[in-house]
Amino acid sequence: MPRICTKCKAEIPDSDQLEPQAEKYPVCNKCWEEWKEMRIMVMNEMHLDMSLADHRKVLKKHEKIFAGIMTPEGDYVDYTNEDNRNPEEKPA
Repeated sequence: MPRICTKCKAEIPDSDQLEPQAEKYPVCNKCWEEWKEMRIMVMNEMHLDMSLADHRKVLKKHEKIFAGIMTPEGDYVDYTNEDNRNPEEKPA
């Protein structure tokens, strides 16, 4: 079964080695690099302190929203269903 990026919906080649955190969604390497940059912006904008558990949970929530498996409202998306892949787009 091919791996499909939950963010950009592109097929992830079997030869690509994903980071362990990106593998569990899965998110392709290109999108994961984009998240790494965005993660710094989220931490700075929200003044998150990674030594605090609540702040790490907030960052994890934003990671899941970025990956496309959670809506901004906190609902999980069944990303195995193609119709639910992009939470910003409402099905017609």
